[in-house]
Amino acid sequence: MSTLLRAPRERASWFWDLYEFGAPGLESALALAARTSEVLALHALLVPVRLEYVWNVAGAGTTGITTTLELAAWPLGDPGLPEQVRGSRPAAHPTADIADFSVLGTGTWIDGEDRPRNEYRLVELSFSTAPTGLSVELAVHHDIWGRYEFSGRPHPEIHRRNAPRLAVALRDLTALFGMPPEPGERTYFGMATVEGLAEPEADANGRGPDLTGRL
Repeated sequence: MSTLLRAPRERASWFWDLYEFGAPGLESALALAARTSEVLALHALLVPVRLEYVWNVAGAGTTGITTTLELAAWPLGDPGLPEQVRGSRPAAHPTADIADFSVLGTGTWIDGEDRPRNEYRLVELSFSTAPTGLSVELAVHHDIWGRYEFSGRPHPEIHRRNAPRLAVALRDLTALFGMPPEPGERTYFGMATVEGLAEPEADANGRGPDLTGRL
């Protein structure tokens, strides 16, 4: 059972518009997902487990059908993976296609006693396959990346053991893509900077904002 509180909206997100990085389409997006996941795996932030994608019909919108494809038999980077994705198209919608997909998996965070713990969807990673071009979005939903718990209480040891790993991963992705990310919009739970999370000002008692009302 998870010991981490998870916000319903992202605490921070980062976006790369990669229309010049490679050709659009499913094959390119899956190849990019493999390279991106390798970077995150180096920092123990994401070990891919499955793909998730929604089927859409051009001119009609979503079918309401979501497919989950386990990656144990068809890992990211496998040349047969695009065929497996297309082969999971719902029979009732023969013209359906996917515009984007998410790579879901497990990451490692370090607790206050310096113990590594696994967490499913520690980071979220999504890719666009749209004909307008490739894009990547990375998002986080937990409080371990900031100086304060969701309650506002400081947790310096947890922050020190986790936030730098995310910052280095963002720098490595910037190097891979050849451009820095565009920070996502502020949400109730926080806001991104190019290198990590923006930190709120502490109050007179040294606490951050209490965000537990919307958890």
